[in-house]
Amino acid sequence: MEVLDRADELRAKRREALAHLDALTQSIFLEMFGVPRINAKGWPSFPLSSLVSPGDRINYGVVQPGNNEDGGVPLVRVGDLTDGRVNRSSLKHISPAIEAQYSRSRLRGNEILVSCVGSIGVVALVEPDDVGSNIARAVARVPLKDQKMRPYVAAYLQTRTVQDYFTNELRTVSQPTLNIKQISETQILLPPPELRHEFAERVKSAERMKTAHRTSLVELDALFASLQDRAFRGLL
Repeated sequence: MEVLDRADELRAKRREALAHLDALTQSIFLEMFGVPRINAKGWPSFPLSSLVSPGDRINYGVVQPGNNEDGGVPLVRVGDLTDGRVNRSSLKHISPAIEAQYSRSRLRGNEILVSCVGSIGVVALVEPDDVGSNIARAVARVPLKDQKMRPYVAAYLQTRTVQDYFTNELRTVSQPTLNIKQISETQILLPPPELRHEFAERVKSAERMKTAHRTSLVELDALFASLQDRAFRGLL
């Protein structure tokens, strides 16, 4: 039916636009800073651990979360890291008593999350809605002392240079695992603050576009489902 085909075509275009926007951050990064492995501009390099908030550390999360508990504390797992953020639509919830044993990995809002077991190197920024949640053992929490650096460092961790480093440092037992030591020793090039700020502003603009496209896609999905239902009942 033409109206269904048209609605489905619009959904496909929104998904395509989102895919292009997902790649935009890395394109902006490479345009502004080049390939980290080459470091053509000779910027200084620091281990990721040196950028961590004083008194805090890079760490894993809850080792044995137990069963899902209604009304419990949200637990962020590897599968919840999507599109550079935490997808909160299907978070597991754990007992507050269990979560209390892992207060050091409780999210405070200044972190970058990195998957370190199974699917290695997936990166997400912690947002205000995530504060108070905890993380699973397969997720590493990187609390930065300067929140303004988070967009730059998050994008840096997603570059081919760092992803290749992660792959080379893998330890395989039952499944691929990246240790805290390897994450902490990841070398980060630091360009001047004004360039990092410009990058963050450009990423913020791209994120606003992504949010608009996501909202539109949700609306189009709802419209398509409604049209399908009407077509099934012979009302179209």
